Order: sequence, then C-alpha cells, then structure tokens
Amino acid sequence: MYPASWNYKPYYSLEAYFKEYFGEKIYKIALDAGMTCPNRDGTLDTKGCIFCSEGGSGDFAQSVSDLPKLVADSKIRTPFIAYFQSFTNTYAPVSNLEPIFRQALIMPECAGISVATRPDCFSSEIYALFQVLKKEFPNKLIWIELGLQTIHERTASYIRRGYSLSCFEQCMEALHKIGIPVIVHVILGLPGESHDDMLETVTYLNRFDLFGLKLQLLHVLKGTDLADDYEQNSFQVLSKEVYVELIADCLEQIRPNTVIHRLTGDGPKDLLIAPLWSLNKKDVLNSIHKKMKERNTLQGKQYHDTGCRNNL
Repeated sequence: MYPASWNYKPYYSLEAYFKEYFGEKIYKIALDAGMTCPNRDGTLDTKGCIFCSEGGSGDFAQSVSDLPKLVADSKIRTPFIAYFQSFTNTYAPVSNLEPIFRQALIMPECAGISVATRPDCFSSEIYALFQVLKKEFPNKLIWIELGLQTIHERTASYIRRGYSLSCFEQCMEALHKIGIPVIVHVILGLPGESHDDMLETVTYLNRFDLFGLKLQLLHVLKGTDLADDYEQNSFQVLSKEVYVELIADCLEQIRPNTVIHRLTGDGPKDLLIAPLWSLNKKDVLNSIHKKMKERNTLQGKQYHDTGCRNNL
C-alpha cells in the first residue's frame, strides 16, 4: 500500500504536498509577464532553445496584467499559485520584477509564486529581491523553477541551452543560501540520449535534495527547429511504453522527499506534432501508476543517500 501522505500514489505528488501543507487543493495559474530570454533577444542567440515554441513554453499562460480581474470575476479557482511561466522571468531589472511579483503576493487569494527562469539570469540584486519577498511574505510560498533539461553538455549544446552545468550548480547553491526552494525541469527523450543518460541526469539531481522535480516528455511542436529535425527523421520520439518504463525507473531513483510536480507535460493540441499519444494525459498517468503497481515499486525505492551539496 502506498503512503496515505502521498494520496496513495506511488510517488510524492504536488497534489499530496498541497494537501499536507495547506489542507486543501491549490491551483496553479500560468502567467505571461511579458519577458523575453537571452536565447531570443540576441544576447546568446535569436532562435531560442531548439524545442521552445513562440510562447516561450507558456502556451497556456494568461497575461499577468489580467490576474486581478480574473480573480475579481471569479474566473479562476482559489487559492492559487501564480506561476510565472512564459520565457525567463528573472531576465529584467529588479525595478521591473518587483512590482510584478508583489502584485501577485499581496492578493489574499494567492498562496505564493513560482518563477520559471534560467540559472544564468540572476544577479546579486535579484537574489536580494527574493530574500526581501521571503521575509515580507513569510506565509506565502516563493519558488524558483530552473530549466536544466539535461546534465550532458553534448545535448545541452544541441538544444542551444546556452549555459554550463557549473552555472546551474552555482545558482542552486546561491538559492540554497537564501532559503528559496527550487523545482528543476528535466526533459526525457532528447535526441541522442540513452536510457542511462536520462537516469544519470535524474540521479545527479539527488545531490541537491531538491524541493521539486518536473519530468517532461519531449514534445515536438510546430514552428520549432526541433520540428525541422524531426521531419527530416533525425530522431524518433519515445513510445508510450518506453516512456512509462523510463518514468518508473526514474521515480525509483529520486529522493522520497522530492515533490514530483510533473510526469509528462501538456503539448498544445494545435501545435503538437509528436508524440500524439501524450495528448491523453489521463491515460499516460494511469499507465504509469499501473506500471509502478505491477513492479511493486515506488519513488525512492532504489535511492541511496550519498550526501547532498545542500538541503533545501
């Protein structure tokens, strides 16, 4: 039997965390704060990461300027986490970032903020801003989401990530020092990566004792350079069967106290080229649960504590 504290699932889900922390369901509202990215504005590149859509991975996001009206009109359920999703949400001066984050945090219906960004888009002033917000809003969650995707430099170069693994590690250590929990994004199924390569990325992250982890199936979206490579048969996407086995293997290796924020991901139906099986998210999750039950396994079953660089 799986733990009641995990809602009887074979992994520690975000839903279970919210129930434990708040005693009720919490919703995440994806927001577009009008940011850009050093991979798009010419600082590093102009094309973005090879898999990233024109929406900056925030294709379902709503304008942050509409948030007060959405809450006032009761068009969203509360309480909620304001998820700054589109593009790179620390890639702006503090004078621009602070009012955007405060706008959400001061709302009584807002349980906290989650800020998606890159580890190379921080400064001492931005770290200081999060310290201030953490102190001023002690009863609200303040999270950072970092898009690592892979630890393998050859893959990072192919996807045009634009920063080194050491940059990620330095950012993780800096955020740990100021007590900001981190959620890391990993993409499974990147071209050229083996099963072992992907497991290596997941097990590497155990050294940080992460707050949260998002395991994202690689989606091929229209209008991306990844789509061009796919259409030229440069690589194959994972089948559902292979992905489900991979997720089970990954979950077994992940620290039991790491919150699993995602196990598949959502590709916009009008943009998704492959894999089309991922559109049935409920079926994918059910297949993962079934596989874990068949294997009589759960998150952390194969985890071995070898010490952490930090303990968020």
